[in-house]
Amino acid sequence: MKCPFPIFPALFLLLGVQLAAEETPKNDLIILDEAGVKNLRLETSEALEADFEQTVLALGRIEVFPGRRHVVSSRIPGRALKVNVKPDQVVKPGQELVVLESRQPGDPPPQVVLTAPIDGVVAELEVAPGKPVSPDDSLLSIVDLGIVHAIAKVPEHFAGRIAVGQKAHIRVPGYPDKTFAATLEHLGALADSGTGTLEAAFHVENPDAILRPGMRAEFSIVTNSRSGVMSVPRSAVQGEGASRFVYIADYELKNAFEKVPVEIGEQNETQVEIVNGLFPGDTVVTRGAYALGFAGKGSVSLKEALDAAHGHAHAEDGSELGETGEHDEDHDHDHEKGAGFNTLTLFFAGLSALLLVLLILSVAFRKRQPA
Repeated sequence: MKCPFPIFPALFLLLGVQLAAEETPKNDLIILDEAGVKNLRLETSEALEADFEQTVLALGRIEVFPGRRHVVSSRIPGRALKVNVKPDQVVKPGQELVVLESRQPGDPPPQVVLTAPIDGVVAELEVAPGKPVSPDDSLLSIVDLGIVHAIAKVPEHFAGRIAVGQKAHIRVPGYPDKTFAATLEHLGALADSGTGTLEAAFHVENPDAILRPGMRAEFSIVTNSRSGVMSVPRSAVQGEGASRFVYIADYELKNAFEKVPVEIGEQNETQVEIVNGLFPGDTVVTRGAYALGFAGKGSVSLKEALDAAHGHAHAEDGSELGETGEHDEDHDHDHEKGAGFNTLTLFFAGLSALLLVLLILSVAFRKRQPA
């Protein structure tokens, strides 16, 4: 009885692939010294599977929250005697702001004291000592910045993807390292035909009063979220078009980074989905990845790095040296074994064992067949 499939060719093929996987050298390895790492200002982060947000990007501005701007004026015409505040000064309710001399007869003429109606900051100051005032004049304005209005101008072709209640991450150029969380409160009733945008209004808590009306703002409106997605910061992904790659820290060698091709998926304002090419726990270069591409092979040779890692001498190509100091071609590197001993190696080893068992069973079965 013939074997139902050609065991020997398949066995040798799989064993060859396994050995090739075990002997795959470290390619595109950049090894730096401590000074090189500091000069490139490299920063890394661990690749993890986490929630990935799909977002709509929009630009807009910070505005005063409705009802939190108060204008101070005088009902009685007169002349300003004292102005006790200055622009950007924080005031409390009842605090004396301006003292006016009335035009009504009297010796001395009666005085009117204007006080602060709310907690807030003096935003505009239009009065000075000696200046005549009338009931139509706006003397100063006070704004409460404890909460502000953030108005995004969303391109109208995204209108079907946004809805009241969605979360957003808001950033302003003045504080690039800060992100302000907010919820979409309402959409504009009318679209702007000139700019092709629709207003989306967010209420943003501002306890430190660092968001000021008139500031430009960038909005990332979250339209959907997926869990268990492998992603890395946008700054980690290099290359263009079909050739995308990242640099990961070598598991064994210090200050060594390997160029790894990746397949990317969706992107948002901060993260890029990695569909293929990375494993959870890989340490990815985030800051300085672009500059790392111009470092060549680095400032440290592979021999020096392996000598430091293993505590004994290696050849210039990184291979092991024998006891006499000569190149030992028959001795495998421990680090090469470690590099090849991965999930793929285990898979091929298991298949090889299975085929070996099938081979033995096939031979035994043949012997039992009558001549």
